[in-house]
Amino acid sequence: MMDQVNLEKMLEQGTDNALLRYTLGTLFLKQKAYAQAVEHLTQAVTLDPQHSASWKHLGKALTGMERIEEAVESYQKGIEVAEAKGDIQAAKEMRVFLKRLE
Repeated sequence: MMDQVNLEKMLEQGTDNALLRYTLGTLFLKQKAYAQAVEHLTQAVTLDPQHSASWKHLGKALTGMERIEEAVESYQKGIEVAEAKGDIQAAKEMRVFLKRLE
């Protein structure tokens, strides 16, 4: 997998797509850099609203920032997207995360 510096360089050079934003967002999430994660994951779901993993990780990043209401919305949207695609496992995971916020 490409490292963060190369990914950010690609973004600076004009490459921008949902997968790139998702990958960067996930890297920032792992580093607990929640604000940067939210920025990239929000862009990922804007570019590809049908990518359920982006919604799931956005929910996690928002939870990390204690933006609970937005995290709930993100998980709900992610569940809706996952179920529409038949991605039962992703929907199930997001339901667990959602329940923890209630």
